[in-house]
Amino acid sequence: MPVGFLLLQIRTVSRMTASRSEMAKIRVGTCSWTDPTLLRSGRFYPDSARSAEARLQYYASQFNIVEVDSSYYALPNERNSYLWAERTPDDFVFDFKVFRIFTQHPTPLSALPKAIRNELTPEPQEKKNLYYRDLPAELVDELWQRFESALLPLDTVGKLGVVLFQFPSWFYPGSRQLDYIKMCKAKLRQYRLAVEFRNNVWLSDQNRAATFDFLRRNDLPFVCVDEPQGFKSSVPPIAEATSDMGLVRFHGRNTATWEKKDIGPAERFNYLYTEDELKPWASKIAEISKQTSQMHVLFNNCYQDKAVVNARQMCFMLGSTSHPQMTRE
Repeated sequence: MPVGFLLLQIRTVSRMTASRSEMAKIRVGTCSWTDPTLLRSGRFYPDSARSAEARLQYYASQFNIVEVDSSYYALPNERNSYLWAERTPDDFVFDFKVFRIFTQHPTPLSALPKAIRNELTPEPQEKKNLYYRDLPAELVDELWQRFESALLPLDTVGKLGVVLFQFPSWFYPGSRQLDYIKMCKAKLRQYRLAVEFRNNVWLSDQNRAATFDFLRRNDLPFVCVDEPQGFKSSVPPIAEATSDMGLVRFHGRNTATWEKKDIGPAERFNYLYTEDELKPWASKIAEISKQTSQMHVLFNNCYQDKAVVNARQMCFMLGSTSHPQMTRE
């Protein structure tokens, strides 16, 4: 065999190996595995997956990451974390959306644990929604401790990914907001926090460099997003890594429902990406993965089976080992 041909083969194999190594750290999944519209669609889970355990096990046979969004609406609990750890493969990872009160979203009184509600004075108990500022310091500390403890079983076995802080559209750039983000990190110091903004002022031409500099100095991953544009809450689809972990979340591009009132999350994110819409992001994700040691790609368009369809498409576009069926045969 000619030496030149042999060297060409070696270089080709080397490039393929390097490419596989770069892509191996990319995880692709969805922002829920139990959305009611997904279950009702009948287009993802087999008939045999009727129990909560069977559904999670089947999901984990298709993807190796999922985002827990129920933790935004109510505090998670240790029992579920233990069960999820037992029911998933060793290489499976859970990202968690942080409880809503910690991102300064309005939180119904009923969403708080009963023991916390009983400790409140009459005035906050009469409110429909509570904010972080409405609670006394000792009760806020207890909420942080409960959230931290609930995730420990998954963290202990290496199955906890990031804790996602998705700040609301009224969370504007400023020194108080930066201090608040640093305080959140200090409260959950043993976990990895990631930051997603819902206010485009953070990424304006004037503020973008300062925002990324702050995240880098505090080793906080920036969450890249794809979402409807043209709204006050629209964050531009910027691909940027601010730590050794990269994150991209796909919210769909449904402009008709993005800021619509009185609809559920599934209806808000009801959108199926086309292949042409995903291809540019596949290139961006591959590029970010070269700058990071881990890459989480999550589809939040969880209406019926749209998120799982698009997640599978992205897996194949990336040629990624994030698809378990591609690696466990």
